[in-house]
Amino acid sequence: MTQIGNGKSRHPIVLPDGTKITLSWAAGTDVGHRRQVNEDSFVAQAPIFAVADGMGGHAAGDFASAAVVTRLAEHGGKLVMGTGDIDQSLRLAVQDMHRGTGVTDEGSGTTVTGVALGLISDEPAWIVFNIGDSRVYRLVGGVLEQLTVDHSIVQELVDAGQITRDEADTHPHSNVITRAVGFHESPIPDYRAIAVEPGMRLLICSDGLTKELTSYGIRHFMTADRSAERVTAHLLEAALGNGGRDNVTVLVVDVLDVTRPEPAPEQAAAEGALDSPAAS
Repeated sequence: MTQIGNGKSRHPIVLPDGTKITLSWAAGTDVGHRRQVNEDSFVAQAPIFAVADGMGGHAAGDFASAAVVTRLAEHGGKLVMGTGDIDQSLRLAVQDMHRGTGVTDEGSGTTVTGVALGLISDEPAWIVFNIGDSRVYRLVGGVLEQLTVDHSIVQELVDAGQITRDEADTHPHSNVITRAVGFHESPIPDYRAIAVEPGMRLLICSDGLTKELTSYGIRHFMTADRSAERVTAHLLEAALGNGGRDNVTVLVVDVLDVTRPEPAPEQAAAEGALDSPAAS
């Protein structure tokens, strides 16, 4: 288990165009009730927030998840990141795993999912990325939405209409994923971009949470408190209380405010002239 970054109750970021984004975040992890080793790792350092769930045996899984978050953490402290930064970090992490001779002889790998603050057409955006079955959720206006798609056998069965979403949670192959970082393969993340909106809340978690809580349960705790730290603690407690069958990691990020820069006087005057009746 590797934890990089501490919670922040208020963290302002000023982008090159003067836009000010204020974030708050908290993270926590637990080994659960049935595992001896916590193979989950996370990084929570703006502009990067990610969770990795290691596989391949105790030492190997821990080593793999640590390699990924350590490489991603090299971007901590930057204002923004791009998909190229994420791709490069994942490629370097695979090389690090390959050099872990003796620890990863039988192969190791990890899921990774998260968000990075970036710019799309000069507009601030969250770059959501995913490999495996850890997940990212968005809560806006009380509506919870899963932003990532699991790379798993059961997800493929759901997509094919062979089983329902509820059946997938208890399927005997529910732990089998179809894509990972490691195992000597090139990492191929899914990407999507979403707007940075004031009041939005993001949840990044390993499947140790989603095995124990339905989306309704997750929404309940996500809407129950304004504090990211307390929401994180309550989600962890609920997952452990419902069985804690796996390592569980939770990372909550809140967008407290987005403030655009005031236009320069000459720009405001020009815009006013274009909006006047005479201009039309």
